[in-house]
Amino acid sequence: MDAMKRVHVTVEGRVQGVGYRYATRSEALRIGVTGWVRNLADGRVEAEIEGTDAQVDELLTWMRTGPAWARVHAIRETETAPTGATGFEVRADG
Repeated sequence: MDAMKRVHVTVEGRVQGVGYRYATRSEALRIGVTGWVRNLADGRVEAEIEGTDAQVDELLTWMRTGPAWARVHAIRETETAPTGATGFEVRADG
């Protein structure tokens, strides 16, 4: 079995009010990663994603562009310890 990893991500740009969180959840479910995504008060989007290296990298690649109306200016990633989470949810704003 492939090793699992978990990454904390913040995304800057025009990423709120454009369906970014729900599109991220849809992509995460398609790819098979677990975790969560939410809006931050400062206009960024925050997420934690967990899966194999290949799965996490695939979602991170998608997140660098996001849905059609989004304009991603920067994405920051920090690797954290896997938690064995299940599912992928859109959380309340943080």
